[in-house]
Amino acid sequence: MTAQKGEVVFKAEHMKKYFGATHANDDVTIELYRGEARGLIGENGSGKSTLISMIAGIAQKDSGTMTMNGGVFEPQNSIDASRHKIGTVVQELGLVDGLPVGMNIFLGRTEQFKKGGVLNMRRLYREAEEQFSKWNFPPMPMRRMTGDLTVEEKKIVELVRALSIDPDLLILDEITQALSLNNRRILFDIIEQLKAANKAVMMVTHDVEEMVDVTDNITIMRDGEIVDTKSCDDVTADDVKRLMVGRDLKGAYYREDQQESYGDEVVLKVENLSSDHFQDVSFELHKGEILGVCGLSDAGIHELAEALFAVRDVTRGRVVYTKSNDKIQSPRQAMGLKMGYVPKDRDKQALMVNDSIEDNVALPTVELIRGKLGFLSPKKRKELAGKVIAEFEVKTSGGGQLLSSLSGGNRQKVNLGRWMIQDKEILILDCPTRGVDVGVKSYIYHRMTEAKQAGVSMVVVSDELPELIGMVDTLIIMKAGKVEQVSKRSSGFTEEAIIEVML
Repeated sequence: MTAQKGEVVFKAEHMKKYFGATHANDDVTIELYRGEARGLIGENGSGKSTLISMIAGIAQKDSGTMTMNGGVFEPQNSIDASRHKIGTVVQELGLVDGLPVGMNIFLGRTEQFKKGGVLNMRRLYREAEEQFSKWNFPPMPMRRMTGDLTVEEKKIVELVRALSIDPDLLILDEITQALSLNNRRILFDIIEQLKAANKAVMMVTHDVEEMVDVTDNITIMRDGEIVDTKSCDDVTADDVKRLMVGRDLKGAYYREDQQESYGDEVVLKVENLSSDHFQDVSFELHKGEILGVCGLSDAGIHELAEALFAVRDVTRGRVVYTKSNDKIQSPRQAMGLKMGYVPKDRDKQALMVNDSIEDNVALPTVELIRGKLGFLSPKKRKELAGKVIAEFEVKTSGGGQLLSSLSGGNRQKVNLGRWMIQDKEILILDCPTRGVDVGVKSYIYHRMTEAKQAGVSMVVVSDELPELIGMVDTLIIMKAGKVEQVSKRSSGFTEEAIIEVML
């Protein structure tokens, strides 16, 4: 549906932002209206996050003007932007891990809880709890350290924080791919509530179908410029994809076959694996098999991925590499057995964001870049980083560029590429396409299919049901920490049938 154009709540005109010679935003002009949900979409590096950062006060524009609620808007920082009724959930995690959940909700706004210069923590925590309840999110311990939360829980905290200022404009940058199905539904209800209250929402997601369903109008960016703004009544997801990339996406998106296909050889056995988050998980992974795992936020699917690579301790059971009958007990051992792991939380668990692309590629590929005398070869190191950059089309000035200066999608390309260029036999992939655009998703699926055909076995944990339906041979559906159902590709599993089991 399309929102009627009401009062302009926010306007940006002729916005420009440069990073060296790169035009991250080049003469961007956009208007947002009250009662509207606006989609903002584009390939990785198209300038979406830069535009959002300037609106949110995280980055300063080089030129251009902004107005908010009819007044001049020149935010000096994110707290300043929130005072102007702009709430933002950024793509990369934006919380202070060393503070409790409740403090993060009101960070920069704690004066309201002071009396005589003393901070009333009980009142602050009570108000934070009420914010979670107000927006229909499950209760969360307000005194719990934020650093102990999962990626999904942190995203919910960020969202509640943004909502707690009663925003006239709520900006959501790639939040849905961090949320499981049940929490996405809560988010979509919140968007409808805000629209009904005459607020505006700007939503960034690489899930084009989701954007067409949830938003009223979509603004498409390419190479730092706005290409067009379309009513969702007038475009299909394919139309939007074409505008994003400037061409038709050729070839199949997912696998084209509808039958499971893999070898008889079992490469990994999981026997009665249990932890605080899941119980008695057992399965066999075959050579050349893509095995998917899905479930709601309390199902323990991401914790299971960690346990398979021995990143997370288990209370019972074991993971066995069958060729040598070794029990997987450490990530180092798993890597030595030709296993690789791409975690959901790339910035905390996988990447060194303050180091270069070359450093990050070198980390799991030490054996490939070791020279004859055992020293790391700078030449091989540079060549390997160059291979990842070229094959995964990482938008960068070179292998020496810091990861922190890349977009989230380009970081994910480095994260995934450094494993997929290796001769790995087993890959544990937790949300492998999180934060990447449709063109890169298509490429990743193509590389997964190639790897499968070469005999690589994969466990793919994902909150994206279309991704699992499109790619896996076997699907494990988990509910409340236990395996609820196992289905094969030939059974023709559908999104509706999977959701019914999950719920």
